[in-house]
Amino acid sequence: MNWLIGAMGALIVAGAAYLKKSLSLSGAAAAVMMGTVYYGAGNLFWFGTLLLFFMTSTLLSKYRQGSKQDLEKSYAKTGKRDAGQVFANGGIGMVLCLLHFMYPHEAWKLLFIGVMAAVTADTWATEIGSLSRRPPRSILNGKSLPPGTSGGVSWLGSTAAALGGAIIGAGAWLFGVWSGLVPDLITYAIAGLIGGLVGAFTDSWMGATVQKMYRCTTCGKDVEVHRHCGQPTERSGGWDWMTNDAVNLISSLIGGFAAWVAAAFL
Repeated sequence: MNWLIGAMGALIVAGAAYLKKSLSLSGAAAAVMMGTVYYGAGNLFWFGTLLLFFMTSTLLSKYRQGSKQDLEKSYAKTGKRDAGQVFANGGIGMVLCLLHFMYPHEAWKLLFIGVMAAVTADTWATEIGSLSRRPPRSILNGKSLPPGTSGGVSWLGSTAAALGGAIIGAGAWLFGVWSGLVPDLITYAIAGLIGGLVGAFTDSWMGATVQKMYRCTTCGKDVEVHRHCGQPTERSGGWDWMTNDAVNLISSLIGGFAAWVAAAFL
């Protein structure tokens, strides 16, 4: 029955997101599969936390969208998520849910909180940080960067990342209570906060150092896309296989371990 409930719930959410153009067709299909596993192999703790990430991130992507349109032209991924981005953000969590289904242990839950906090923090930092009136600064040397540049951080974006991570931790605690578990609010909230910040800053560091990047031949800006200012871009740096999705996946995994370590010291 749980598998059927998960499939129906995921179909409703993914269908609505597809109609709202928050998900592509491939992204919607991936979301249905993922949501089915999250509830079927897990429960509301897993499914609800995933939904909290997706809904808040989608709402923020729509907030003042007109002010962010120019910046989005520099990003490999925009507000409309495809299957690659869906799996990059929620794939590790799905694996952790299945591992907990087969080998129940609290560690899987803490890792999951950190993973989801990391992808939430990164999304919140991007969506809210891009509205900062002050230009971002390089995570490597603190120098001012053009808005939208990979590896740029700001106080507004960092604050949003911390808030997003903590909310995932608190939300996971609440969904855990509703699922009949007895989680500790402080442990989950701190795990979310630490996992979110570590994941978001790891994402920024990788964006500045190893992510595959291009340079616009017209404006000279470093971007993640093959075309900018209406012209093809030139390869400028990073590793060939280190796409934006790969960066998201790796940084979320690191965020998960950071949350688990942080919880171990509480």
